[in-house]
Amino acid sequence: MTTGAQTPGNPSRPRRSRLRTFLPLGLAAWLVLEIWLLTVVAGASSGLVVFLVLVAGLVLGSVVIKRAGRRAFRNLSEALQQQQSGVMPAAARPNSEGNGLMMLGGLLLMIPGLVSDAAGLLLLLPPVQKAVSRTAERTFERKLREADPGTLGGAFQQVRMHRPDGKVVQGEVIRDDRGDAPREPRPPLTH
Repeated sequence: MTTGAQTPGNPSRPRRSRLRTFLPLGLAAWLVLEIWLLTVVAGASSGLVVFLVLVAGLVLGSVVIKRAGRRAFRNLSEALQQQQSGVMPAAARPNSEGNGLMMLGGLLLMIPGLVSDAAGLLLLLPPVQKAVSRTAERTFERKLREADPGTLGGAFQQVRMHRPDGKVVQGEVIRDDRGDAPREPRPPLTH
């Protein structure tokens, strides 16, 4: 059943981001490079050497992830104990940084391949961790400055209702906060 209103023939869709365009291509190129390097190393030495390198990467990566996870949990429990005792925890401890990057390095070591192993080993070095975290922090701050003003809660005020016929109805949530009015149970949502 239609209302008689014409729907636009060619609705303008937002442009696809560069990341969504090139990420699948980059992943495919990375996969091909990893396989090619493994075959080159297997041809130069033997398949046993490649197998041992892959197993060593798996073991080393799991050890690194376990160590970084334990360190992060220990830091968290120390901070909680300090907070419960009334002492404010220190803002930044010298050994508390880099747990996430160490875990990422361990994950890259666990992924089969020589390029991912090299990237994982690089992420285990403290100077590389500091450079990556500074770059990520600057990028994050720049993106926050470029973002439209508003609160994060305001971002969730937009509602899109998808109807069975494929149409999208956009709307806005209006909250009526009356603290003194008794609330009745809401009826269940149905299509």
